[in-house]
Amino acid sequence: MPTRLLLISDTHIPGRARGLPDAVRAAAEAADLVIHAGDWVALRVLDDLRLLAPVVGVHGNNDGPDLREVLPEVAAIEIDGIRFSVVHETGAARGREERMDAAFADTDVLVFGHSHIPWDSVTPAGMRLLNPGSPTDRRRQPVCTMMTAVADGGALRDVELIPVERG
Repeated sequence: MPTRLLLISDTHIPGRARGLPDAVRAAAEAADLVIHAGDWVALRVLDDLRLLAPVVGVHGNNDGPDLREVLPEVAAIEIDGIRFSVVHETGAARGREERMDAAFADTDVLVFGHSHIPWDSVTPAGMRLLNPGSPTDRRRQPVCTMMTAVADGGALRDVELIPVERG
């Protein structure tokens, strides 16, 4: 059975928004699994998302002790035959693919955040690197964003970067 995924990161609630944007909530309700790559800021964001769908997440550099107590720095999960890892920060864009090949050799898809800059690339070893950007803080990007994808029989398909209205 295909697994519908919502990928988000860097929600920075309540600093950048009072709560999850409506589009994120709707996408979470439609997903089979939400993957959040850190910088939640408020524990209530995790609690809110868990009411909408199962969640796999990590803590980020802006997350306090309450989130660090319940979320790992790195998460790993197999979904429909695909080995996913989740981490908040991967360092500079230059050389990222090679560094991630070395750091996550047993990973098919690495979901990360921190930069608020959407990213979709494939490493020399064939690992897919995905950063969904931020649904609440666009920084230097033209719009806020999130990603959806489908894990299906060992293949990741239908990866889509979606603009998000903050509302």
